[in-house]
Amino acid sequence: MGLMNARKLMKRNKKFRWSQKTYKKRTLNLKVKADPLEGAAQARGIVVGKFQKEARQPNSAMRKCCKVQLIKNGISVGAFIPGNLAQKFIDEHDEVIIERIGGRMGRSIGDIPGISFKVIKVNDQPLHLLWKGKIEKGRR
Repeated sequence: MGLMNARKLMKRNKKFRWSQKTYKKRTLNLKVKADPLEGAAQARGIVVGKFQKEARQPNSAMRKCCKVQLIKNGISVGAFIPGNLAQKFIDEHDEVIIERIGGRMGRSIGDIPGISFKVIKVNDQPLHLLWKGKIEKGRR
């Protein structure tokens, strides 16, 4: 290792950084390429159907979700419906706005496997105000 060896060490470190998953993902822009929202914070979509997802251990619950087809690129993603009995306010062919749930490193959050988006608006009405009963669902 000794003196005059810095260039060799730097060259070797540069070479072996490619075996690090985070470095490779960042430099090749893999997160942006695989992102259905294409880097945006939120996206509009049409509800294709509703389904339930079983929670991970140790919880045992059926999490209410819906399949949303994005308007901007036609990709279908699963989105969590937050709120008590909030799934009653979402029907098929409704226009919804989804955003990322905010799990660590862009993954799914909590006990919902494979779901990394949540519904925030239905037909331009905020979902949390709908299920609280403060406003009624708008007609389209």
